[in-house]
Order: sequence, then structure tokens, then C-alpha cells
Amino acid sequence: MKKSSILIALLGIVIGLLLAVLIQQIGLRRSAMRVSGADWRKVSLILQSIDENYVDSVDRAKVSDAVAAAALSALDPHSSYMPPQILEETEADLTGNFDGIGIQFNVPNDTAVVIEVIPGGPSEKIGLQPGDRLLKVDSTVIAGVRFPQDSMVRRIKGVAGSKVLVTVQRGREVIPFEITRGKIPTYSVDAAFMVNDTTGYLRLSKFSRTTADEFVKSALELSGEGMKELVVDLRDNSGGYLDQACKLANLFLPRKAMIVYLEGRNRKREEYRADGRGPFQDIGLKVLVDEGSASASEILAGALQDNGRATLYGRRTFGKGLVQEPFFFTDGSGMRITVARYYTPSGRCIQKPYTEDYDYEVLRRYDTGEMIYADSMRVEKGGILPDVFVPIDTTRAGAFYVACNRKATAMRFASAFFDAHRRELSEIGDYGRLLDYLDRAGLERQFLAFAKDRDGLVPENEEWKTDRQYVLTQVQALVGRYSKLGDKAYYHLFLQTDDTFKAAMAAR
Repeated sequence: MKKSSILIALLGIVIGLLLAVLIQQIGLRRSAMRVSGADWRKVSLILQSIDENYVDSVDRAKVSDAVAAAALSALDPHSSYMPPQILEETEADLTGNFDGIGIQFNVPNDTAVVIEVIPGGPSEKIGLQPGDRLLKVDSTVIAGVRFPQDSMVRRIKGVAGSKVLVTVQRGREVIPFEITRGKIPTYSVDAAFMVNDTTGYLRLSKFSRTTADEFVKSALELSGEGMKELVVDLRDNSGGYLDQACKLANLFLPRKAMIVYLEGRNRKREEYRADGRGPFQDIGLKVLVDEGSASASEILAGALQDNGRATLYGRRTFGKGLVQEPFFFTDGSGMRITVARYYTPSGRCIQKPYTEDYDYEVLRRYDTGEMIYADSMRVEKGGILPDVFVPIDTTRAGAFYVACNRKATAMRFASAFFDAHRRELSEIGDYGRLLDYLDRAGLERQFLAFAKDRDGLVPENEEWKTDRQYVLTQVQALVGRYSKLGDKAYYHLFLQTDDTFKAAMAAR
């Protein structure tokens, strides 16, 4: 009796365990059945399971960031998650200012060279000059050690009010500068100047919070110099704030003219129209666009084109017509979710199709012939089609020209030339005077000698005939940038070999 009782008890325990396992498995199956692929609870269950079962300790922030990035990437090419650092950099670029020391530099030969000292910034106030070579930031050597440029920027930037020790080489002198960082304005108008007695040129790099104010200020100055026609250069302008694009369109359009409208599954149609108070409604207008013109650039170009207010020159624009709404988290991160699409006044959707090779679609335009032949452009491919197509110039890509660009020969030559002629160049603030100086400087002979001695590059006679104009224009523009005119000189000189600009100027 005693043995049989023990056996019965053991059997009961075994049956109980089996039932418990079976119930657990049934419960799991039922849970799996209840949570479908379209159910948002799956994400919570995954994170909970990781937290409760994963073999090692879990970095929750890292996993959460990965989940957020993956989820948004499954929507469309432009919905995105941004960790705190990326969000901060993105916001700073578009708000119109950032914290730093106020310099612009290039790295032509493994050493950063100051190209421009921003007026009113901390570096100008303490005495940094164009041509200074950056040797160290605090105790970190950044010259001659192939220091990554993005890391260089991060070390120089910092919170306004903090200090940084920047050591530079000026000629033969090594000078340490203790600089207190401050708020540095970032400008979206790269250059604005008169190209002849009646035509102004204005290059816009982005649509930031200050774009409309900058644009009006520059355009009014050009009007004061006799401008009757304006060429607005939107090439390689990746866009920015919608309201700034609308404000710019409003400057040129009559009352009630449609600028753009947006619409989405959860967003009712919203229209933006001109108020008729724009000060430049009588100014002739031409707009330069290319495959790098995107988003807000396309809104402005489409509004002016559809209203018959401007003629567009260049190539089909990028094709980004999605409205991203920002959301911010308490840890400093954020996300942008596409909530609607942009449409031009005539109802054209700016957004190009979501193809499998979306990120490389612009490169495929070379393969399909669109960069060379106008009839390869199609409305259904998205973007804004120009009124006057200007093909990309393939003739300037000679072997010598390509080799010089690969080794940054022209940039390094300009830096060396400025070292030897700092005083003369630093005093030039007039474009006509700069042209005279460059014509007398013997740049062709000096550059060819520099290319041969430093890089072993010597063009063949026929090759130089093809490349000469483009190479020397590049050299002059880079040298001219060291004058008081800065980017104004740089862009003004480059227009001499700019086919799209020439096409706009030739039209009447």
C-alpha cells in the first residue's frame, strides 16, 4: 500500500508538470495567434522578451534606437529617426546659427587652411586670418596626421561660452589663440552680385529660418545697384523649411496666386497662396535648377514656373515632394515622419517614385541619357522639369583636369599662392580690380609648374587646349576666394564657364 501511494503521488506530480508545460505552450500559441504582423504589440513583446530572456545585459538605449531607425526606414526613403547628435546638427544647420568659433576651412593637403573668417565671429575678433593653417585643437594635433575632417569640426565646435585653444601656423610663425566660442550665423545666400548693369545673380544654398530675410536684404541691395532682372541659382540646394520657400515665392507672385498645396491620408488639403504684397513682382526672373535641387527648392521653382513667373534652366530636379513632420523625445533624439505630399499649383506631384534603387536614382540618370538628352526627361519620373534643358558638360573631364581634382592640386596651389601674396590679395575688395590682379599674376605658368613639381602632372598639348579654360577658371576662383570678396569672387569667376548660366543670359 505504501509503495503504491508513493507511485500515485509521483504520477500526479509528472502529470501536473506536463499539464503546466502544455498550458504554457497553448498560451504561447494563443498569444502568437492574437498578435498579427499588423499589430503594434509585437514590437512591445519583442522588447519585453529581450529584456526578460536575453543572455547578457542589454543596452536599452542602443536597442531602442535600432528599433526606431528600422521602423521608420520601412515607411519611405525620407521618414527617419535621429539620435541626439544628428538631430542637433540638423537643427543647427537649418535654424541659421550654431555654436563655434566662426571659420570656414578646406583641407587641401592633410592640413586645414582657413578660407574665411566669419565677420563678427569669435575668430575674427581675436585675430584669425584667411590662410592660417590649423595645427592643434587644444592638445590634439590635427595637421599632417590624416585627421578626419568631421572629427576636426566636432573638436572645434562647442557650447557658446566655452573656450578652445587653436594653434595655427601663419607663414613661419606658430601662434596659439584661446577662443571663446559663440553663436555663429550660417547664411543661406552664398553670393549675390551684379553680373552686368541690369542683371543680378543670387545663389541660395538652403532654406533655413533666416533665408527669406537674407534673400530680401540681398535682392534690395541689387535693386539699388540697378537690377531689372534676377537669376536665382537653386542648383544643389537640398531644401529646408516650407514657410521660407512660400515667403520667397510670395515676393514675386500676384495676390491669390497658388504657391503650393499639400495633402495626405491624415492631412486635409492645405493651400498656400500669395498675398500680393511682394516687392519684386516687376523684376524679370530666371531660375537655375539641377538634379541636386530638392524639396523647398522644387516648391519655389514649381510655383514660379506654373504661374508663368519665371523661366527655369538646367536639368530635372531631384524629386522630393514629401512633408516631414518633426517629433521630439525627452532624451534629445527625434524623428521625422512623412505626413503628406507637395503638389505644384497645376497639380503636379513633386515626389518621384519609390524605386528599389531610390538612393542611386540620380546616378542612373547618367546611364539613361537624361543628363545629356532632353527627350529622356519624363514628368512621371517626378521632380520639376526645366523650360530650357541644359545638358551636363562632359568635355571638361579631360585626364589632366580629373587628375588635378583628385589630388586637389588647384586648391593647394591657391593656398600656396596666398601665402606668397597675402598682403595684396587681402586688400582687394573690388571685382574689377581682382580681375586685373589675376590677369597680371601669371597664374597659368605658376600653376603648371606647381602641378609638375608637387604632383608630377604635366598635360599634353592637345589635352591642355581642352582643359585650360576650366582648370584656370577653377584656379582663379580659388585664389580670388582669399580676397575680401570671398565667395562672391569664387562664384562670379566660375560663372565664366557655367553653361546653364550662359543659357539663361543668352535668352531674351
